[in-house]
Parts: sequence; structure tokens; C-alpha cells
Amino acid sequence: MAKKAKTNKRQVILEEAAKLFKAKGFGGTSMRDLGSQVGMEAASMYNHISSKDDILESICFHVSNTYISQLHEIEQLPVSYVDKLKALIRLHIRLMIEDGAAVSVANNDWKYLSPDKLQQFKDARKTYEKGFAELIEQGIAAGEFQPVNVSVALFTILSAVRWVELWYRPGRGITAEELEENIMTILLNGLAK
Repeated sequence: MAKKAKTNKRQVILEEAAKLFKAKGFGGTSMRDLGSQVGMEAASMYNHISSKDDILESICFHVSNTYISQLHEIEQLPVSYVDKLKALIRLHIRLMIEDGAAVSVANNDWKYLSPDKLQQFKDARKTYEKGFAELIEQGIAAGEFQPVNVSVALFTILSAVRWVELWYRPGRGITAEELEENIMTILLNGLAK
């Protein structure tokens, strides 16, 4: 029972840290800020985490591992490359909607990782981008996608969904599902009728 409570408290700390890092940046957030946010003395938090760097590492690698594991699952689906690409785009949108603070931290504060973890994170990003690019290449080879530069396609898609974490929230006049469909239409079909 104590282990489960410790795990749950650690998860709360990570979730609140992601929100604070998103709002104030990694460098602008102190352990005291975080302790205040979770209702604990900063010293007590060390029963659940080892350092602020540990928190950043946990958040960044949780996000990168989610993207990579989902990419591997999507690659194995017995569907068209168009449907695989749609699944990857939906993954990005859903993660940003459901866990936007953590995605924001992984997108913006990764550069504060310790040198060895920084290299591991960069390698994970390259692995993901390479797998995503290969999916686009295979779709082009199969005649499902326009014959465009793969890097341009990859980074256009990734850039085109990144703003969701900054902009979307309930009350914007669009549901999460409508947002997904709008982005999918624009990315896969363009605006021209």
C-alpha cells in the first residue's frame, strides 16, 4: 500500500512539475515552487524524486517513449500508409490535448537535460523522426503520397501539429475531434476545394 501511495505522489509531482515548467520554464521553477504546488515541503518531495533533473528526465523520456512505442505499433498495422500517417498525426494531437504540459516540456525544456541524458533524448528524437520519415518514404513509393521531399513533409507535419499544445483548450469553439479532423483535412488534402 505504501509503495502505491509513493508512486501516486510521484505521479502528482511529475504532473504538477510539467505544468509549472510549461508556465515558468525549467530554469524558472524552483523546488519550493513545486512543493507549494503539490502541498509538500520541498525536502519531503525527495522521498518521491531524487532531483529537479530527475523530474525533467522523467517527463521528457515519458513523452519520447510514448511517441516511439506508438510509432512502432502504427508501423505494424495492416492498413494503408495514409491511415498510418493519420494515426501518427492523431497521436500527436491527442497527446498534446491530454498531456499538453508534458509535451510542452519535452518540446521546449529538453535542452536542460544532463549531458548524457541530453544525448539519449536527441537519439530518441532522431529514432522517431527516422521512423516517421520512413513511413512517408514508403507511402510515396507505394503511390499513396505525392512525390515530395521527405524531410519537408516530415517537418511540415510536425510543425503543423506542435501549436496545438499552446492553443487548444476546451471553450475554443471546437471539440478535440473537430480539431483532429480539421488538421487532418488541411494536412492531407490542403485548403483548396
